[in-house]
Amino acid sequence: MSSLADQPGYWSPKIKSPNRFAGFGERFESTNQFSPSGPAALSGKTTFWPVWVFLISLAIPWVFYLGPLRLSVYRLVLLALIVPSVVRLLSGKAGRIRVADIAILMLAVWSVIGLVANHGLTVGLQSAGILFLETVGPYMLARSWVRDADDFQNAVRVLFWIVVALMPFAIVECLGGGNLLLKAFSVVLSVNDYPTVERLGHTRVISVFDHPILFGLNVGSILALTYLVLGYKQSAVHRNFKVALIVVTAATSLSSGPIAGMAAQVFLLLWNVLLRANRHRWKILIGGVFVLVVGAQIFSNRSAISIVTQMIVLDPQTYWYRRLIWEYGSTSVLNHPIFGIGMNDWDRPGWMPNATIDNFWLVEAMRFGIAAPILLLLAGLSTGIAMTLRKNFDERVDHFQTAYLITLGFLFFIGWTVHFWNSTYVLALFLLGSGVWILDAKSAQNEPADTDASPAASPLRTEMGSRRREIFAAFPPDARDEQPLRQATRLSRGSKA
Repeated sequence: MSSLADQPGYWSPKIKSPNRFAGFGERFESTNQFSPSGPAALSGKTTFWPVWVFLISLAIPWVFYLGPLRLSVYRLVLLALIVPSVVRLLSGKAGRIRVADIAILMLAVWSVIGLVANHGLTVGLQSAGILFLETVGPYMLARSWVRDADDFQNAVRVLFWIVVALMPFAIVECLGGGNLLLKAFSVVLSVNDYPTVERLGHTRVISVFDHPILFGLNVGSILALTYLVLGYKQSAVHRNFKVALIVVTAATSLSSGPIAGMAAQVFLLLWNVLLRANRHRWKILIGGVFVLVVGAQIFSNRSAISIVTQMIVLDPQTYWYRRLIWEYGSTSVLNHPIFGIGMNDWDRPGWMPNATIDNFWLVEAMRFGIAAPILLLLAGLSTGIAMTLRKNFDERVDHFQTAYLITLGFLFFIGWTVHFWNSTYVLALFLLGSGVWILDAKSAQNEPADTDASPAASPLRTEMGSRRREIFAAFPPDARDEQPLRQATRLSRGSKA
C-alpha cells in the first residue's frame, strides 16, 4: 500500500515535517520553491487533493449509465467525497455549524420530499439521490476542504488554469473549427453531443459543457475571484491580463446572461477601487439599487426583472418569450406552492412548445415549491450578512471577502436570466461553500506580532552572541580570572559600535 506522500497533491521538493497531516485528504506543509509566487506560495501550502480533483472533474464531459442512473465523472467524485466531507464538518474540523449549512441540508431534504410527493417513492428516489448528491456534496466539500485564505486562493488558481486550458479550443470552436475537445473525449467514452448554434455570424461555444450559456457562466463566474484573489499583491498588468483571458473566453459563448454578469462584476470592481476611501461605499450602492428597483416597480408598467432582461439580451425576440415564461411559470408556482410540480411539464399554452425556462430561481420554485429558493437565498444571505458584520480583517482576507461577495452577487443576478443544471449547478454550490471560512478568520488585531521585530531575531545580537561564545570557548572551564574575558567582551562591543 502506498503512503500518503505518494498520493497526488502531496509531493513537494522539501518536507518540513513529514508527520504533519491529519485525516482523510490532508496535505503536507511544503516549502516548494518552484511554486507560483504570491502569499499562498510563501505559506508553503498546497491544494487539498479532493478540491482539485473535484474541480477538474467538472471539465470532463464523459457520461455513462448505471441502470437508470446517469453518471458523470464529477458525480463519482462527489459520491466518494460526500461522506468524508460531512464527517469533517460534524467533527469540528471545518469550524462550527453555520446557518448556511443547515439551510443547504434542508434544501436538499425538502427537494427530495417534493420529488417523492410528485413521482412516488420508486421513481422519486432515483432522481432524489442525484439531486441530494449534487446539492449537499459540492457545498460540504468546499466547507470541509477550503478552510483558510491559502485554500481559497489555491482553489481559484485551479479554476483559472482550467479556463486557460479551455481558451484556445473555445476560440477555434467560435470561429467555426468545431468542438475539438468534445471530439477528443468521445474517443474514450461517450459524451453528450449537442447541435451547434449560430449567433452574430459565429458559433456559440459549448466546449465541454451542456450549453453555451453554461460555458459562459462557468468561465465568467471566476472574474472577480481572478482579479482580487489570484491577483492579490500582483501588478495591475498581471491582474488585468488574467481578467482579459476570462472575459474573452466567456464571451465566445455569445450568451447575454454571462456577458452581462461579467459586466456587473467589472462595475463592482471599479466601484470598489474608485470609492475605496469611502467605508460606506457598499451601503450607498445597495441603497441606490433599492431605490431604482422600487422606482421601476412604481412608475413603470413592467417589473424591474423585465427591464433588466430587455437591456441585456442579445436577441430581442428572446425577451418576449422570457416574459411569457415568467408569467406562466409564476402562475405554476402559485398553483403548486408547497412541493411544486417535480420533474413534470409545466402548464403553458400550446403555442409555447419550448419547455426551457431561463430562470434558475423560477425553476427551483416550480419544481420544489417556494421553500426551495427561499432556503437557497437564506444560505447566501446569512453568510454574506455575517461577513459584513465582521470587522478588522487583514488586507488579504478583506480582498478575498470582497471577491467572494461579488461572486455571490453574480450568481444571484445571473440566476434570473439563466438556469443552472449539471456541472454549473454543482459549481455554484461549491462557490457558495468556499467562502464560509472567512467567518472563522481571525481579526487583524489578533494576529501574532512580527517575530522579525523581536530582540532574539536581531542580526546584531545574533552575531554578538556568536562572538561571545567564541570568547568563552577560548578559556578553560576551570579558569577563574575573569578580567581577560571582560576586556575581550568590551573589545567585541566596541568593534560593533
